[in-house]
Amino acid sequence: MSIKIEKQSRENSQSLARRFSRRIQQSGILRRAKKNQYRRRPKSDQSKKKAALRREEMKKEYEKIKKLGIQEYGPKTKT
Repeated sequence: MSIKIEKQSRENSQSLARRFSRRIQQSGILRRAKKNQYRRRPKSDQSKKKAALRREEMKKEYEKIKKLGIQEYGPKTKT
């Protein structure tokens, strides 16, 4: 959807800009652009599976470390 605005005879640049901005707002282009500004694409099934496998792997690794007593969970306190 394109909007074409041409300067009319005896029209100054301020009124041209005002007319342009009004036409943009009425068309809904600006609203659509702001709505999609932070939109994220949905993740593919393959990347979801990969992330799930990584989480399971890390969970097993953390449990192994905890059993060995190398690292404790919880906030660290300064002494």
